[in-house]
Amino acid sequence: MEALLKHLVDMTCQRDHVLLDSSVVSALHELVDASQVRVHDIFRFRHDLFLRPRVWIAGEKIISAEETLDNEASGEPLNTYPFLVEGIKQRKNCIEQINGAGERVLWLPVWLNDKVSTCIEITKPTPYNSDMLHMVDGILSVYRNYQSILDYSERDSLTGLLNRKTFDEKFSKLLSSAMLEGAPKDRQERRHAHDGDIRHWLAVVDIDHFKRVNDQFGHLYGDEVLILVANLLRSSFRAQDRVFRFGGEEFVVLLRSTSLDDARRIFGRFRANVEQHEFPQVGKVSVSIGFASISTESPVVILGHADQALYYAKENGRNQVCFYDELVSSGKLHSEVSNDTVEFF
Repeated sequence: MEALLKHLVDMTCQRDHVLLDSSVVSALHELVDASQVRVHDIFRFRHDLFLRPRVWIAGEKIISAEETLDNEASGEPLNTYPFLVEGIKQRKNCIEQINGAGERVLWLPVWLNDKVSTCIEITKPTPYNSDMLHMVDGILSVYRNYQSILDYSERDSLTGLLNRKTFDEKFSKLLSSAMLEGAPKDRQERRHAHDGDIRHWLAVVDIDHFKRVNDQFGHLYGDEVLILVANLLRSSFRAQDRVFRFGGEEFVVLLRSTSLDDARRIFGRFRANVEQHEFPQVGKVSVSIGFASISTESPVVILGHADQALYYAKENGRNQVCFYDELVSSGKLHSEVSNDTVEFF
């Protein structure tokens, strides 16, 4: 009982999703004597559902996909796990199966607002008794409540995307990883980096002529456009990427661990998805996108680079994707470095 209370206190102290996931993994690993505990994302990419580990145990260490930036942990099709698929269809809170190694696997879908986007997996070599299952259910209830509280504080109320307040923390983590990976510090080196280099990217997305939508059709239809663009953002990017609503008609995307060529293709695909979408009453809508590499420069500078590329896109025809370094290299944007930290345009 003392160990259970200690873990519950630890869970209820967390104010961050990764730390909350880590605390529930630690609690279940110790209290259930599990060989493995994993917290998974369940997400839709294009037309299919995927399962991707978010936090898990490796040896005695808790690992977060957000910190490892492992491209290989991009997820598996959900239909690879028929027991889980069937349990979700039947709206179960607990699905038990025996895996190929004879271990007992417990799947715990986390239902929030009648939807499931998180699932906990517990693997144990011996059967679960009724007292253990009752304890697991109690821990899951506490975890679910705190997931809901964190979602409320971290997400935009209209679109459900991550909000501006959450961006600072997520971006700082990604910037730290870029520094650890030894991203090129020299601006010229970054501009001429090979297109195949794997990097992280920040994009600023703005809906073209959004004021015209509000003025012509009213704010209710304007809000609907924002919601539909947010849905297109969700379906166009991977679970390991992060999408934020910055306010008004502006969004920010953190695209993780990909090449410049792939970044262009991914941002271009999203732009095309918006252009081809039929918005009720409003008809056609387009977006402009400016993006920049996430390097070891300050967050203000990197965001400023993407914003300058966006401004160029909007001033030169809209409905296009512009890359900051390319604009500078071609002379379309000019930068002057002051004290190596601030740029004036």
